[in-house]
Amino acid sequence: MQLPAGTIQYTFADCLKWSGNEQFEIINGQAFLMAPLSRFHQSICFELGRQLGNFLDGKPCRVYPAPFAVRLFEKEGDRPEDIDTMVEPDLSIVCDSGKLDRYGCKGAPDMVIEVLSPSSLRHDRLIKLNLYQQAGVREYWIADPENRAVQVFLQDGNGFLRIHEEYGREDIARVNILDGCFIELGKVFAE
Repeated sequence: MQLPAGTIQYTFADCLKWSGNEQFEIINGQAFLMAPLSRFHQSICFELGRQLGNFLDGKPCRVYPAPFAVRLFEKEGDRPEDIDTMVEPDLSIVCDSGKLDRYGCKGAPDMVIEVLSPSSLRHDRLIKLNLYQQAGVREYWIADPENRAVQVFLQDGNGFLRIHEEYGREDIARVNILDGCFIELGKVFAE
C-alpha cells in the first residue's frame, strides 16, 4: 500500500530512523507500507530459502530473506540521504560479497524471489519487475501461492527480464544462475 503522496520524498536515511514492526519500501522517494504476510507465504519463503541455502553451503553466493534492504541503484559514495529506492525482496541471492553491508545489498542482487500476496500482485508483477530489470537483476522468480506456481524471468542480453519458464506445484525448477541448483516445488507448495 502506497502512503499518501505529497511533497515528501523519502530516502534510505528516513528508513533507518523508522521504528516499529511495519515494513516499508521506498521507490523513487515514495513510501510503500508492506502488508503483514500470511503463514503460507512465510512457509513458501522458508522452504525456498532452505533449499537454496543448502545448495549454497560452502559456495560464495548467499541467500538472504527479508528484511534485507536492497538499494538497487546505490552507487559508490552515495549517502543514505542520496538513495530514494530501497526494496525488501522476499529472498535475495548475492554472489558478490563486495555488495553487502550491515543493512543489506548495495546494487542489484544476482537473483530475487518475490512471493505474491493479494496486496502485492501489481507491485511485484509490474513495479518491482521493472525495477529489477533496470537494476540488472539476472534472474527473477515470482512464486504464486494461490496457483502454486513459479514464473522465472531471465535477463535476455538486451537488459530486459523475459519470461523463461513456468513451473507448477509438482515440478523441479532449475535455478539458472546457479549451475546444478534445482528446487523441489512439491516441498515449497506442500500445504
